[in-house]
Amino acid sequence: MSWQVYIDQTLVGSGSVTAAAICGLDGSCWAKSGMEVNTTEAKTLVTAITGDPSALYAGGIKLGGMKYTFLRSEPGRSVYGKKGSDSGCCVVKTGQTIIIGVYSGGGITPGACTKVVEGLADYLISNSY
Repeated sequence: MSWQVYIDQTLVGSGSVTAAAICGLDGSCWAKSGMEVNTTEAKTLVTAITGDPSALYAGGIKLGGMKYTFLRSEPGRSVYGKKGSDSGCCVVKTGQTIIIGVYSGGGITPGACTKVVEGLADYLISNSY
């Protein structure tokens, strides 16, 4: 299955994610919908998840030039951010990728977005990705 299918069907297709991307741990973007993630942004997220999230405390999570307030991290696993009252992001690391999910308006809750993104991450991890 192509990486774009995961974006279109599993993430955005769920209705709980409005924009998404799958990037390699080197920062390269493999597939996306509704957002642009540059290499520097992706590498910063990988570093924050695998090592030191301190850069996110001061600078926030940046995705496609948009800044999300950094809320929390699960070391080695994920980071979460919020923008305003009805938008946010969830970024989860697998063995070879980071999966980025953004929700915005439409009554989507942070928990719904997180469930979908983490579910795909768990699936990929179980399949050695």
